[in-house]
Amino acid sequence: MTIESIESIEEKLKAAIPGGVVGVTRDTRRIYVDVNRTVLRQAARTLIELGARYQVGIGYDTLAENKTLSLIHSFCFDKPGVFVALRTSAPEHDPSFESITPDIPGADWSERECFDLLGMTFTGHPNPKRLILSDDWPEGIYPMRKEVPWNLMPPPADKVAFQLDEAPAGTTVVPVGPFHPTLHEPEHFAVYVDGETIKGCEYRGFMVHRGIEKLCQTQVSYNEIPFIAERICGICGSVHAAAYSQAVELASGLRISRRAEYIRTIMLEIERVHSHLLWLGIAGHLIGFDTVFMQAWRVREALMWFGEKLTGNRKTYGMIVVGGVRRDVTPDLREELLTVIKKIETELVTIHKAVANDSLIHRRTKGVGTITKEQAIKYGLVGPVARARGVDIDVRRDVPYAAYDAVKFDVPVVDSCDVWGTLVVRILETFEAIKIIRQSLADMPDGALMTEYAEELKPGNHAVMAVEAPRGESVHYLITGENNRPERWRVRAPTYPNLQGVPLMLMDEQFADLPIIIGSIDPCFSCTDRLARIDVRSGDVVRMTGAELEALALTATARK
Repeated sequence: MTIESIESIEEKLKAAIPGGVVGVTRDTRRIYVDVNRTVLRQAARTLIELGARYQVGIGYDTLAENKTLSLIHSFCFDKPGVFVALRTSAPEHDPSFESITPDIPGADWSERECFDLLGMTFTGHPNPKRLILSDDWPEGIYPMRKEVPWNLMPPPADKVAFQLDEAPAGTTVVPVGPFHPTLHEPEHFAVYVDGETIKGCEYRGFMVHRGIEKLCQTQVSYNEIPFIAERICGICGSVHAAAYSQAVELASGLRISRRAEYIRTIMLEIERVHSHLLWLGIAGHLIGFDTVFMQAWRVREALMWFGEKLTGNRKTYGMIVVGGVRRDVTPDLREELLTVIKKIETELVTIHKAVANDSLIHRRTKGVGTITKEQAIKYGLVGPVARARGVDIDVRRDVPYAAYDAVKFDVPVVDSCDVWGTLVVRILETFEAIKIIRQSLADMPDGALMTEYAEELKPGNHAVMAVEAPRGESVHYLITGENNRPERWRVRAPTYPNLQGVPLMLMDEQFADLPIIIGSIDPCFSCTDRLARIDVRSGDVVRMTGAELEALALTATARK
């Protein structure tokens, strides 16, 4: 992308909203555009019309600085490879913005999250109800405002019920979750069925929201955050560590060594291989084909053992940090990794053939969970879910980072628009990941593992970074702050937009296919950190704190 192309984006925005642009900052891959809030919706619509893809909304507290609440909407032009951030603000006494959700459905959750966590309002939003906060959260307490302590724990209500939408006429509500045998983490789907046919669905999640972003802008330093970022997801921890670290490096102007970039690439592709094999096994399990489950996980295990040998852990490697990487890939480890991926590749060929020719898998996945390419684009779906619907996007190729600008690989794209397509894309991507690892090991230059940098970064710098996780694009938006920590750090995992497309995938499908349709996006939810105690005689529900649960466990143990 040339500087003239970025300038053309600026020119077209200014032409579409005369007088609405009040400031512009840019580099070769990013443009930050400050606009009046009155033209925010028109500016967002213009970017979409120009071919941009919506990523995420970021709200943050600027009350102390100028008595405003600030809002950013991040977009990406994939083929030119440019990020665009629309930035605006609203006064404390009127923190309202015109909703962009009617034009961009993928902005739904971002705006509702800003409503929950910062008290912003969005006029014209089609569904302005809570998303992040539980239904018993006290009114007027907005957790991401600086005045609210990071460890605030309001007392819960004794009885809480989800405030669900009204079911369509003639349907029955079937609750799935928050704990269900085919869902491996806590989430709740209210599924509206007519007989066995799904006629709608409402999702409620965020029941175990951990407040990581709040914690890291109040209690944790820049150098400590990569280890917390890894724990956002138990499968693709290196993705979040890399995205965060690269955002800090971008904001500070730090260039790390080329060797460190190659090692980051290797780690990210190791995660892609074992993540796709994990998903393939789970997909087989969800449709009752446990042979696929056992074989895929058996093949994956060799790479898990290698990860432990390289980093000391089977997962949460602690490998990628600001300034580079913590461990080297020695010649001996290089040869061992080549041996491991060669064996995986050979065995994956066998699994691929078995899957491709199995009529049961075809019946359970082809024509199931179908949505169109246009719907996938409209809702901003990412990763294999989007590429299975013919959407040719991959941030590794489109906006290269680490050493992806130096390796050659294909981006598998199919147009079956169903669960089968996601299966095909993931298997083909696994072969491509092995290809990338081989190239990286062959071409990796000598160099330092770490590059020193000044931890006290200049406050107020903005940086947006995206990394292609196995599930799709992961976006990290960073604003540098004082006291050696971010002013704002916003993480948008790939499941965030893909979950918003699940109701579309479920519409008019059979209820028996619900597990594999949801599973096809490879959803990642936070691990649970609380439970509910239910009195089976009265039906009363009581929330238990960690201390209460510990006391109950000790009492039960003493009785034995």
